Amino acid sequence: MIDSASWAERLGGETFLAQTCFHAHKVIRSNGTTSPAPLTWDDLNEIVAAHRLEPPRMRLSRAGEVVPVTAYSILRTNRRGVSWYQPQPAEFHGRLAEGASLVIDAIDQIHTPVREAAAGLEAFFRTAVQVNAYASWTAEEGFGTHWDDHDVVVLQLEGSKRWKIYGPTRQAPAWRDLEAPEAPTGEPLADIVLTPGDVLYLPRGWWHAVSADQGTASLHLTFGLATQTGAELLGWLCDELRASSTVRADVPRFGTATERHDYLSVVQKELLALLEDPSVLSRWERSLDTTHPGRPRLSLPHLAAVPPEPGITVQLTAPRAQVEHADGVVTFAGAGNEWTFAVAVAPLLRLLVGGRPVTLADLAAESHLTLGQAAEVVTALVTGQAAAVVGGST
Repeated sequence: MIDSASWAERLGGETFLAQTCFHAHKVIRSNGTTSPAPLTWDDLNEIVAAHRLEPPRMRLSRAGEVVPVTAYSILRTNRRGVSWYQPQPAEFHGRLAEGASLVIDAIDQIHTPVREAAAGLEAFFRTAVQVNAYASWTAEEGFGTHWDDHDVVVLQLEGSKRWKIYGPTRQAPAWRDLEAPEAPTGEPLADIVLTPGDVLYLPRGWWHAVSADQGTASLHLTFGLATQTGAELLGWLCDELRASSTVRADVPRFGTATERHDYLSVVQKELLALLEDPSVLSRWERSLDTTHPGRPRLSLPHLAAVPPEPGITVQLTAPRAQVEHADGVVTFAGAGNEWTFAVAVAPLLRLLVGGRPVTLADLAAESHLTLGQAAEVVTALVTGQAAAVVGGST
C-alpha cells in the first residue's frame, strides 16, 4: 500500500511542499527499488473486460484527437433495449498499434490498490485526487504538446515514457480563465525518460509532450491534484459572510446613490475584517479537510451498527480527517461531520487516521477499550461516512 508516509518519503516531505510544490517540476528515480505496482497489465485487461467503460471515461486518443468509439467497438443491445459499446480485441489492439493511447479516467474508483494510493497522496497534499491510467505503444504523441489545469504526480508502472517539459507560458492558468496560455516555442526545459517506479511531479500550466518512444509498451498513472486557488478561498469567504445580515440582504439595486455607497462600505468593512483575522487561512484549510466527503464506500452487511467482533476490519474513508484535543475531550472531524469523544478514545482515532485497515481488536487494544466500546465509536464514524468496514464481516 502506498500511503501518505510512503508518498512523503518519495517526494521529499515538508521540504518538497515548501520549496518545490507549485514552483518547479521534480523527477524522483526509483533507483531499482520498486514496491508492488498498484496497477498491472493483467489488472488493466480485467478492468476493460469487466466494466462498461465508454467515452469519455475510457477512450483512445491519437495526435490530440479522440478516436471514434466505432473504430474499436461494436454496439451491443440486450433484450431490454439497453445499448452499449463493447470493445473488440482485434480492433482495439489495431488502433493502439497504429499510435493511439489508451486512457481510463478515475481508475481509482474501480481499482482498490490505485484508490489506496490516491488516498495516501491526498493525505499528503491535503487536496482531492483523481487518478487516470495511460497506456501507449508507439512514439506517436497521443495528446500533442499540452498543459493541465491542475498539478500532477506521475507514477511510471511498466515500460518507459519520454516527457518533454516546456514550462508555463502563463502564470497560474486555470480551467476558468480570461485567456488561454500561448503555445511554447523553442527547446524543452527538460527531456526525460521515466522507467518503472520513477515519479514525476509537474505543476499546473507546465506544457509537456509525452510518447512511448523507447520501444516498449508503457503504462503509467497520473494523479491529478485539485487546485485550491484564491478563487476557492474567496468562495469560502462568501459562505462565511452569510452570517452577516448585510450580506444576506438584497443588494440595494434600486436605492439612492447614498444607500448604494453605504451598502458597499459595510460589505467592504466586513470582508476586510474577515481577511484581517490571522487564523482565516487555517480555518479555510480545516474546512477543506474536514468537509470533503473523501472516498465513501458501503459497509455491508452491517446496516445500522458494527458488531463487537475482533476480526471486523475498518478503514478511514476521509483521508484528511482531523483529530483535535480541547477542553478535556477529543474531536474527530471528517466527511462533513464532527464527533466529540472522551479523551480515552484518542489513540483509536489516531490509529484510524493513519489510513490503513485495522481490526476492531487492535483499535480496542490501542485505546484500552472493550470491543463493545470500540464498536460504538466505529459505528458512529461509519454512519457518518467517515469510515467503512472493509473486511472480517461474518
